[in-house]
Amino acid sequence: MVSLSKNQTVSLSKETSSLNQLQFGLGWDPLKKKKGFFGGLLGGGSDSIDLDAGCVLLDATGKTLDTIWFRKLKSSCGSVVHLGDNLTGEGDGDDEVITVDLTRLPAQVEYLAFTVNSFRGQTFNEVDNAFCRVVDQSRKELARYKLTEQGSHTGIIIASLARKGGSWDFTAHGKASSGRTIDDMHADIVATVVR
Repeated sequence: MVSLSKNQTVSLSKETSSLNQLQFGLGWDPLKKKKGFFGGLLGGGSDSIDLDAGCVLLDATGKTLDTIWFRKLKSSCGSVVHLGDNLTGEGDGDDEVITVDLTRLPAQVEYLAFTVNSFRGQTFNEVDNAFCRVVDQSRKELARYKLTEQGSHTGIIIASLARKGGSWDFTAHGKASSGRTIDDMHADIVATVVR
């Protein structure tokens, strides 16, 4: 498993011999607030954080071919599937998962951009321990990226997958965005992912 830093790229094809299917897992926790008398008066403890993972399929020019998020859980081609919306961020491991069947992905798809945003408008100042990871069809973790981008933004372009001939490159971006939905983030997604 490769632990990535911001803007670092790894070839996933080098990490495993036959790459057919991938899972992109996203996990996070609510930031623990100060407790005690004044903390209790001010809403101390931890609240739930509802983040939404998404994936945009792009062609070589940056044109959107399909968008997968909590309002559309499966791509039109059937190759990308969102496994469901987690409303709290509670529990260990992946809070939301998007699967990609590379064998069914249309040939014109050059990039898959993975995003996370807060539809409810919660900011990343309220998020802790956020991460993104890539797992292959044998459940082997190929790469992990720990998100450290706290701030008043409501979205992040976490990472992307780029087709490079017969191989796939995974890049950790960690690019903050103000979008509350994946559609709001489109200009930032194209500017960050398409090269």
